[in-house]
Amino acid sequence: MDSAAALEQVHERIAHACRIAKRERKDVDLIAVSKTRPAETIEPVLAAGHRLFGENRVQEAADKWPALRERYDGVELHLIGQLQSNKAEDAAALFDVIHSLDRPSLLKALAKAYDKLGKRVPCFIQVDVGEEEQKGGCAIADLPDLIERARDADIPIAGLMCIPPQDKEPAPFFALLGELARRHEPEPGTWGLSMGMSGDYETACLLGATHIRVGSALFGERG
Repeated sequence: MDSAAALEQVHERIAHACRIAKRERKDVDLIAVSKTRPAETIEPVLAAGHRLFGENRVQEAADKWPALRERYDGVELHLIGQLQSNKAEDAAALFDVIHSLDRPSLLKALAKAYDKLGKRVPCFIQVDVGEEEQKGGCAIADLPDLIERARDADIPIAGLMCIPPQDKEPAPFFALLGELARRHEPEPGTWGLSMGMSGDYETACLLGATHIRVGSALFGERG
């Protein structure tokens, strides 16, 4: 299946999950994860009209997206991978949304970068819902403090993000992230939930995801 046809199929499955959950389809954003994909692989999805893309690494995105953005208007670029503090300024300059704010040192670096650049890029706080330190993410116990620090630093909080353990049923972890958002968001329904990937995005939609991150279901398995 080519990527344009795969894109249509993913949209249909999202719509189906939304109908089951009695949600509006427009409330779920599909982020096409284009990490490690060359420009010629991404362009058919752009040509099909899709404009939300996710990258894991700042340098890789900087190498390929400026030229693509010159050819295609309206691209919204999301950083979905772990971010090193020394790359905070580069990330703030290139990306429209950051999904991996997870520690005070990164928050401090982003706040400094935002002040220097004169822009405030919205951030999802990544939460370590599966207690897997190797994946990054703020510990649940540390979440209130990180939220407070973000507010004090005038960093816009878009919501919460998670990556469930690979070998476990994802639904309980998605439900946990939703509960944490409800507990901490300033007003009901104001925070997004960045959760769900190629293998579990329909489950994520059923449990309230507002942003799903789909790569292999669109572009095929990486070689």
